[in-house]
Amino acid sequence: MVQPILLIEDDRKIARVVRVYLEGAGYRVVHCEKGKEAVDSALNEMPLVAILDLMLPDITGEELCQELKEIGDFPIIMLTSKSSEEERIAGFALGADDYVVKPFSPRELVYRVKAVLKRAQKADLGSAEPMKFNDGLLTVDGQSYSVKKRGVLVDLTPTEFKVLYVLASSPGRVFTREELVDKALGYQFEGYERSIDAHIKNIRHKIEDDTRNPAFILTIYGVGYRFSGKRDG
Repeated sequence: MVQPILLIEDDRKIARVVRVYLEGAGYRVVHCEKGKEAVDSALNEMPLVAILDLMLPDITGEELCQELKEIGDFPIIMLTSKSSEEERIAGFALGADDYVVKPFSPRELVYRVKAVLKRAQKADLGSAEPMKFNDGLLTVDGQSYSVKKRGVLVDLTPTEFKVLYVLASSPGRVFTREELVDKALGYQFEGYERSIDAHIKNIRHKIEDDTRNPAFILTIYGVGYRFSGKRDG
């Protein structure tokens, strides 16, 4: 049986609409209204992806996100009315792969599910050898989907890895936010390019020694971002 999409939403009307669209796209959906039910469901059957409402009756969505991350390495899409940049950044920092603000388009949500699943596939990104920068300080491996800093594995979400991989593959090139959305995330929706800022901030916290003076990802004000690491060899 195909792995399900785990939908965690206590609003039955919203859940019903999301379920109809996802099942119409060919997915199997398991719906839970409470956090404990979701944990039990994920333990019983590993989901393809979890769609998580942050406002639940028994546990905060942020706490549940952390519990789900401990269960398995599947993408998590946060579904919430919390829309500020800081709230988005907090969501990505917890390990979310995408962040959808209510009210939302069910069709857009389906496309985002497809996009995070595509990014989560551990496919060879075409790099024959791992990319090493700054005398081995940072290693980005497209075959194993892994990043190491000073030889220690860095815990990146699939989305964060793709954003970093796109930047690191072209050191010195300036990418606009729109280009990063298109190349790393695989889709474009109005306003979503601003979420790239949240992903970049989260990546910096994981790979930079000093986020105020980054060695790898530089902000090109008014344009976008540039990877400044020096490729070894």
